[in-house]
Amino acid sequence: MSESIARNPLGNSKAELRKALLAARRAAAAQSEAGAALGERLSEVLARYAPHTVGFYWPLAGEFDARATLAHWLTLDARRQAALPVVAMKGYALAFHAWTPDTPMRVGHHRIPEPDTTPAVEPDLLLVPCVGFDRDGYRLGYGGGYYDRTLAAWPGASKPVTIGIAYEACRVAALPRELHDMPLDAVVTEAGLHVGVDGSS
Repeated sequence: MSESIARNPLGNSKAELRKALLAARRAAAAQSEAGAALGERLSEVLARYAPHTVGFYWPLAGEFDARATLAHWLTLDARRQAALPVVAMKGYALAFHAWTPDTPMRVGHHRIPEPDTTPAVEPDLLLVPCVGFDRDGYRLGYGGGYYDRTLAAWPGASKPVTIGIAYEACRVAALPRELHDMPLDAVVTEAGLHVGVDGSS
């Protein structure tokens, strides 16, 4: 990421910022040490929050692949569940369906694999991929708004804990925000867990 964008992200359009952060994420993801460290930090996050059902994501280019970490987490307690998002129709909220490493997959919207025949479940913790994130817990995604819509429409009064997954290279001081944007509860990177509005652990 260029120094000018890191220092003054609000002076750049979302498209420019997204392009720069995607490049920074690809570079970080190419470092095996960063990926290994992020996997370890994610395991610590799961131990800290002790969820029953974790919703996560099928990794796209440059995104951290959490499947191995979640597969191991599942083996430690038979009552645990992991789930991947299913998009019923473009622009709709996400539904989460149970996943294991043996789950049959199909190609869904945006050509992203999703569980084929497993039941819908309700995660109590969501792992959310980030293109970038800021000190207040706001994330920059791909611009589809799926996670914001999903959380806004979440059934019941109790929403899941939201944990962003990102690399330190994709952290900026402040991101452009829309009225519908919702901050994450925390963000985990290869350096550790950033909780709260000041980014402290």
